[in-house]
Amino acid sequence: MKKLGWGGSLIVLVTLFTSFTVLHKFYVSVTQIEYDAEEESLQIISRIFIDDIEDLIQVRYDESIVLSPVKESEKVNAYVENYFSQKFELQVNGTPVDYTFLGKEYKEDMMICYLEVKNIKALHSITVKNLILTDLFEEQKNIVHLKKGEQRKSLMLESGNGSGMLKFSE
Repeated sequence: MKKLGWGGSLIVLVTLFTSFTVLHKFYVSVTQIEYDAEEESLQIISRIFIDDIEDLIQVRYDESIVLSPVKESEKVNAYVENYFSQKFELQVNGTPVDYTFLGKEYKEDMMICYLEVKNIKALHSITVKNLILTDLFEEQKNIVHLKKGEQRKSLMLESGNGSGMLKFSE
């Protein structure tokens, strides 16, 4: 039996690790929240993989739904808006705020959802609860990027840790 040297061992390890990562699907969404002081609003853009949100809609609401920019059931917007209202919450300066679901579009393999919170006079702190897709995918990670002027901060939220708070200076 031939012994592997350091280089041979490294090749075997790299091959093993890369073969396992190909089999494991990565579940992630990215949400951007930007404070617009002039408009006194929060502009929110959430990006979710189409196949993941389609799986969720089929499990929770209607197994016949297929997400497609060409021909899609009128129910999809209502399903997505309802799901967001259950899984995505915001508090600004310690007070819960309501947002408006403005709509969605598809780009490549992503569903992009647009939300807005109005009447935000000042932003000192924000608490974000984002449990999107964590009820379907245990490995789901929801990245949240927040921008206030030149300040940028981020959160990584997941099933056991679905909420986080960020504070901003003036």
